[in-house]
Amino acid sequence: MSEFSHVSVLLHETVDALQVHPGGIYVDGTLGGGGHSSYLLEKMGTDGTLVGIDQDSEAILAAKKRISDDYDVFYINRNFSDIKEILEECRIEKIDGAMLDLGVSSHQLDEAERGFSYRFDAPLDMRMNRSAGLTAYDVVNTYSEEQLANVIFTYGEEKFARKIARVIVSRRQRQSVATTFELVDAIRAAMGSKAYSADKHPAKRTFQAIRIEVNGELDVLQTALTDFFDCLKPGGRLAVITFHSLEDRMVKQCFQRLCTGCTCPPSFPVCVCGKQPAGKLVWKKAVTAGQQEIAQNPRAKSAKLRVIEKLAL
Repeated sequence: MSEFSHVSVLLHETVDALQVHPGGIYVDGTLGGGGHSSYLLEKMGTDGTLVGIDQDSEAILAAKKRISDDYDVFYINRNFSDIKEILEECRIEKIDGAMLDLGVSSHQLDEAERGFSYRFDAPLDMRMNRSAGLTAYDVVNTYSEEQLANVIFTYGEEKFARKIARVIVSRRQRQSVATTFELVDAIRAAMGSKAYSADKHPAKRTFQAIRIEVNGELDVLQTALTDFFDCLKPGGRLAVITFHSLEDRMVKQCFQRLCTGCTCPPSFPVCVCGKQPAGKLVWKKAVTAGQQEIAQNPRAKSAKLRVIEKLAL
């Protein structure tokens, strides 16, 4: 097992946007190696409380090593979608701010045995929570051709989805597709010459799609965003970093809905719905990484940060 490491993306932009104050209560829903949380705790001081959540037990252990015992921190090895239950168990009613980094950690990508990366040959796994049941092997070898194509197209936005699914199913009829390199080989075969002319690795979209399916990432995100917002105090902020268009679209639409007031038809002379906006956008557009950060950490290139503030109703 390699040492847990992860380069925090948009570190200062994310934490600074929360307007951290001493004595506050904050949640890092994707604790990782504790990069964002370490900076947050510096700004918050020892009088505040941090709830650090991660479904990867290795991330929890790494964060505990990094973060000083001087701080008041709850370490929770669960999915951030359980935020309301987690806060109740911690006897916390409302929080001053929260952040979510929805990307896969550098450690998970770089540790070959986890099976997340097309750069290393390893058994197909891709579970963020190693105690979970469904693996990438299960998806690749038991889903029907139609199910596979739908997963790859919907979650990976891969135009070769049907061809890739067809080749995978054909190959597994002879022998199971058991490793990351076997899956990459099937993807290359399906894409033909296009696999070698694309700017990005030909397997990137398919691996992303299967990872999302294995971990149910988008299934829980919509509800989790609303739950996190509900847990904020008036004036509290929620910061979310996404790494692909599906997640970013979901965050953008959720935030827009929370910031929308009257929904009466334009033809109505006066408002009859009485709906008031629950939040306001801190920035109209997503914040992205600068060239210097991208040069130091290429994975930051696709990151987008959106922040919403809860209004007092």
